[in-house]
Amino acid sequence: MSTQTHRLTISEITDCEHCAVLRVSGELDQSCEDYFLGTLAASVDAGHQHLVLDVTALVFCDSRGLNCLLAIRWLLKRRDGMLILAGAGRRLKELLVQTGSTDLLPVRRTVGMALLDLPAAHRPTWPPTPDRDENASKE
Repeated sequence: MSTQTHRLTISEITDCEHCAVLRVSGELDQSCEDYFLGTLAASVDAGHQHLVLDVTALVFCDSRGLNCLLAIRWLLKRRDGMLILAGAGRRLKELLVQTGSTDLLPVRRTVGMALLDLPAAHRPTWPPTPDRDENASKE
């Protein structure tokens, strides 16, 4: 599953009953916030208690984008879940540090490392099986 606006793309890489791993690429700002919040809220509504966002290809995130991340984190926390960022670039890391958000939004170097923060029973298979990648490319 992959959806996008003109400046932001969100693709599901893999999931299981408790967790989804989503790739977020492009720019996360005011123009994309409704799309971002709606897409991630739909994943939470589908039953995912934890979200891991691969933000390696997120090239821009401003204060409105940060507010979106914090809103999703709040929603997941209310469900005893977690939001973990994987592969954050220097600019996003600096934004988190400057705003004091590093404790609220943990950043791990890779998706695999981020998944280790979750209980083993809540982790999807990582890396994803080749069949899943093939099915995703056919959609």
